[in-house]
Amino acid sequence: MSKQTIGSRIELADGNKMPIEGLGVYKMTKPDELIKSVKSAYEDGYRLFDTAQMYGNEAAVGEAIKDLNVDRESLFITTKIAEENQGYDQVMASFEESLKKLQMDYVDLLLVHWPIHTHFFETWRAFEDLKKQGLVKSIGTSNYGMLHLQYLATKANEMPVVNQLEAHPYLSQQAMVDFDRENHIVTQAWAPLGRGRIFDDPVIVKIAKAHDKSAAQVILRWHLQRGDAFIPKSVHPQRISQNADIYDFELSVDEMKLVDSINHNTRISQEPEMVYEIGHQYPHH
Repeated sequence: MSKQTIGSRIELADGNKMPIEGLGVYKMTKPDELIKSVKSAYEDGYRLFDTAQMYGNEAAVGEAIKDLNVDRESLFITTKIAEENQGYDQVMASFEESLKKLQMDYVDLLLVHWPIHTHFFETWRAFEDLKKQGLVKSIGTSNYGMLHLQYLATKANEMPVVNQLEAHPYLSQQAMVDFDRENHIVTQAWAPLGRGRIFDDPVIVKIAKAHDKSAAQVILRWHLQRGDAFIPKSVHPQRISQNADIYDFELSVDEMKLVDSINHNTRISQEPEMVYEIGHQYPHH
């Protein structure tokens, strides 16, 4: 295995390169806190920052990036189109708004946040056009299952290069990860740490002790060795730093199998098929 670092990038099917690890900013609603987190992450070597229209913090991300005062080309910025902004015209208008908030000329990756049955193909056509116009470098999906991707393939001129999924040891999504790989799509895990619910799992605790690492570091290392890209979210500088410190140890084949074995197929978030059918997200715990 070649020596990977927090700066390592993975080549996407369109030839662009995406950092393997990034910082997610979901639920970071206080601009000051977000700006501090982005700065802290940048200092620790993070170059990918992942936001979404739904998070309501694109403007704060824009400010944070501006504050860094670094070469835009060195960063990788992702945003996502919300369900109510799907459809050709809505995508075009809302994305223009997103660029203004981000204070950017382009984003590196634009994702359809959730699959919904309305405007399914027009939404993707808008994505393809935004890419042609150079406003987006790469296009992808989020929370798409096999059927959604197979359906998209019936009319798409180009396929997503990234599919962002809820994935963690309790929801390993191995079949989806394999499917994505077979179709030259990089799986990027959101909630890669299972929002902390896995930290006390005896299997994880035992492996963490053996390597003198934290539970979070073991879980992220599992993602890395599995070939996932991942975007852990934290507002604590110490944790942001710790999440980047996973490149100096390796899980054995047996340890990888042990982590695989704790999969329960349990979601923290929503069932993509349900969102697809009803056309929006729904209350969940």
